[in-house]
Amino acid sequence: MESFTMLSYAISHVFLMLFIYLFMEHRYPRVITGLICVFSVLSLGVLDCLKMILFPGSGLCYVVVTVLQIILTQSAAFFISKGRNGRALFVGLSASSYVIAGAVSAAIIKICLGSTVLALLGSAAIHLAILALLSVNIREICLKYQERSCGKGWWGLCLIPVFFYCSFSFIAFFPHTLYDNPGNIPGIVFVVITMFVSYIVVLRYLESEYKRSASYWENMLQQSYIQGLENRYYLVERAEQNLKILHHDIRHYSRMMDSLLEQKKYEEVKAVNERISRMADENKVEEYCSNLIVNTILSNMMEKARSLGIEVNLEASVPKEIPVDDYELTLVVANLFENALQCVKAFEKEKRYVEMKVYCQEGQLFIQTKNAYEGEIQLDPVTGLPKSHKSGNHGLGMQSIQAFSEKIDGTIGCYLDGGIFCMMLAAKF
Repeated sequence: MESFTMLSYAISHVFLMLFIYLFMEHRYPRVITGLICVFSVLSLGVLDCLKMILFPGSGLCYVVVTVLQIILTQSAAFFISKGRNGRALFVGLSASSYVIAGAVSAAIIKICLGSTVLALLGSAAIHLAILALLSVNIREICLKYQERSCGKGWWGLCLIPVFFYCSFSFIAFFPHTLYDNPGNIPGIVFVVITMFVSYIVVLRYLESEYKRSASYWENMLQQSYIQGLENRYYLVERAEQNLKILHHDIRHYSRMMDSLLEQKKYEEVKAVNERISRMADENKVEEYCSNLIVNTILSNMMEKARSLGIEVNLEASVPKEIPVDDYELTLVVANLFENALQCVKAFEKEKRYVEMKVYCQEGQLFIQTKNAYEGEIQLDPVTGLPKSHKSGNHGLGMQSIQAFSEKIDGTIGCYLDGGIFCMMLAAKF
């Protein structure tokens, strides 16, 4: 019986590390990661020998060794993970829960069929089926989420595999095994099915929410882009009409200037010339940067600022070709600009002031907003970024900015000094 249990555990350990290897974003090259997994499997086997051979039947040894195996497994997952955070812990704990589900199948087959060989083969087959099922349904989602925004929310999700693991352990293994209480088999099978459904539903829901958020901001960007183009078209059309009028009247101004020159009234000539220059400047369509998409959004935001009576000091230098996605950068600029305008629009006129800088030159990106702020800023202790007063969490705009910063390996931060709130994003490509 001990040899069967040892082999069953060995199979589970192999699939445990295989799960972690496949579902974890690696910090090290594949070969090194694989060697770490092999070392972990061997270490778990040594601990199995301790509780199964050296101290069989000892409840204290079983508990202590099990705790050590849990620590070793999660430490290995953290060690090989690229991002050592709540997402890495979630994957490690999930691996333990799914593997213990496969291990239970060996005991169930042994009890029902009485064959050790069929129990081990069946356990390996079920382990493989579980791994294949999860690879198809949630592996891509897990890997994507390890590349995305902050992992704070994943600490709460870690409770899901913890409770499933505890349920498995107390129903199937400790203090009484399924061999002692075979009547628990239907219950443990139901828990396994519940776990499969829960994981797939929860992760797919999170993925759908992420896509919904991304779709929302993409639609907002497109709407703002179209509105900016409409505003730009209106300005161009108005400028063309005014310039036609100026072109029509220029001959009158020319005759007037000739007459004034003949009378040697040079100051009046200068005044007429200044008037013509001023009219030409007033009808010039303002361009903030060379990048069409960024310039369109900046034009739209400046128009909005003027309608709200907000003074804006804008400095922008973004070329036509940039090393990041034009729309993603524009979305960040729009979010930061929009946040600053929303913050100051209700202030007194002298406080309605925003400073905006956007530079993307020579392989470097720098975006900064400054605006007046009244009250206290709620900062997230993990990300250091401001929270929404409505929800207590980051708003969708802030999440979008943070996701973009992480994607380009940028640095994002903010501070409040003397009633001026400053937010910056910088990256070097």
